[in-house]
Amino acid sequence: MKVTISRKAHFNAAHRLFRKDWTDEKNSAVFGKCNSPNFHGHNYELIVSLTGDIDPETGFVMDIKKLSDIIESEVEDAFDHKNLNLDVPDFKELNPTVENFSVVIYNKIRAHIKAAHDLEVTLYETPRIFATYRGQ
Repeated sequence: MKVTISRKAHFNAAHRLFRKDWTDEKNSAVFGKCNSPNFHGHNYELIVSLTGDIDPETGFVMDIKKLSDIIESEVEDAFDHKNLNLDVPDFKELNPTVENFSVVIYNKIRAHIKAAHDLEVTLYETPRIFATYRGQ
């Protein structure tokens, strides 16, 4: 029997959407306000979901405390109160869009999750803008 468990997290980070190989005019046309050279911030909300079989001994799909610890070390500690463009090596050459950011987070968490578990990451940049990545 497959069950999905989820854990929510919250962190704050700043970023600027732009491409180094584009002109200022093209960056402004494509990314608008998100291209501000002085950066801008978001209060990110993260939902990490695991789907798997229930362990008959524990009743868990996964110990949620262990999942919480992974999220804390791999996401909150790594990104909270950071400038994604300047402080985070993952975005040195990668535009920190919510789409790219969800993939980066997925990969960091996936490394700590059993292969038997399906993983899904949903990252809210704002209450109305979010991306979901399932490793596909």
